[in-house]
Amino acid sequence: MRIQHNLTPSSLAPKIAAFWQVSAAKVRSIEASYKPENGTPVFTVDGKYTARGWTEWTQGFQFGSAILQFDATGEREFLDSGKQRTLDLMAPHVSHTGVHDHGFNNVSTYGNLLRLATEGRMDASEWECHFYRMALKVSGAVQASRWSTIRRVDDPPAWLTGDAGYIYSFNGPHSLFVDTIRSLRSLSVAHRLGHRMMGEGDRKISLLSRLLQHAESTARYACFSGRNRDSMDMRGRTAHEAIFNSNDGAYRCPNSQQGFSPFTTWTRGLAWAILGFAEQLEFIATVSDAELDRYGGGRANVVNMLRTTAVNTADFYIDQASALDGIPYWDTGASRTWRLGEFQDRAADPYNTDEPVDSSAAAIACQGLLRLGGWFAGVGDAEKAARYRQAGLTVLSTLLDEPYLSKDPNHQGLILHSVYHRPNGWDQVHAGQSVPNGESCMWGDYHAREAALYVQRLAEAQPYLKFWAD
Repeated sequence: MRIQHNLTPSSLAPKIAAFWQVSAAKVRSIEASYKPENGTPVFTVDGKYTARGWTEWTQGFQFGSAILQFDATGEREFLDSGKQRTLDLMAPHVSHTGVHDHGFNNVSTYGNLLRLATEGRMDASEWECHFYRMALKVSGAVQASRWSTIRRVDDPPAWLTGDAGYIYSFNGPHSLFVDTIRSLRSLSVAHRLGHRMMGEGDRKISLLSRLLQHAESTARYACFSGRNRDSMDMRGRTAHEAIFNSNDGAYRCPNSQQGFSPFTTWTRGLAWAILGFAEQLEFIATVSDAELDRYGGGRANVVNMLRTTAVNTADFYIDQASALDGIPYWDTGASRTWRLGEFQDRAADPYNTDEPVDSSAAAIACQGLLRLGGWFAGVGDAEKAARYRQAGLTVLSTLLDEPYLSKDPNHQGLILHSVYHRPNGWDQVHAGQSVPNGESCMWGDYHAREAALYVQRLAEAQPYLKFWAD
């Protein structure tokens, strides 16, 4: 990536204002055509959002997008729509025991609404806020209940207490997904609201303890640090999935569901890691020393684990995974990537004949880079702050322009050229094209909105955008 050092939040303000105008039309179009009985919108086909049965993990992005639109513009219609849809349709997601996606679905809806209420951006009665808090508490506990205990035989961290393990994916108890590090914020929010799990025999289970255990397991087994764990152990690389023996809890191998292979880097998984670890760095700053001493062996140990993994993955994105303009292809080692040549020396080409780009990975990663830069600014490291902040602004600036920003009024997608599941062949390949392009996805559109709102608030000196409510 060629980092643009002249960009500032204020310099992107005109692009962001135009972005919200385009976004408003997309939200209205989806709301007008959406029928709940047809399933949750996942990605576009011929410019129209459609469902794709796998898991129901994108509904929160759909309604959360309307809430973010209100947050950015103050247009009441979007708040009313987001609130009503949350009330009518999101309750099953709160108690959904079969997925690892609670941070995606419920923090994007109930969490955003509670945040707006506590910021004074919307009127909400005491009991309305209790409603949001109850949903978030239950969601965090349900997410944390999907727990697999593991046996660490490779340099176990003595500083962690509690049951070593991870939140398992919808694939089953043997499976840790790198994605879940971003969904981990459901546990953060529930813990901050004072909630704790109750297990068999009324056993009290700390959500903070499980949060820290899952983050450490993800850093250790789904993210690479150049310690020669295997022959593909390159610093900052990620694997989509880590596989464990369910009988004895031993780690077995990396795997990939949506990437090309376990030994290449699926760039959306990389992006989830960048954002998830950066956000948890911000959150941990609000946790007391006493709690971190009890569950995490002290602040220094926790921060070192989160910071090291965030930096490793961010550096890999900047130096290895992205093209010159900050946009990555869908996997760093897919079968035809070699035919792209030195792709990092030029802007990404969505219309190439070999491998698709993934704009949704860029939309997720740019916010992680921005937050990591902000965290380094807060601890006084100006050099690292500038590197990651400017990288994030570079990626966002690219996304806010064509060919990524969709200005076609007949296309319901906001950010074009995303990829969902390349191995399964789910993404549309248009006539005359060799790879998927020209379509959008709900998570890419949502995270572009979240990143734009984050930078807008910086430009306007508004309250810092967090995923939790004060």
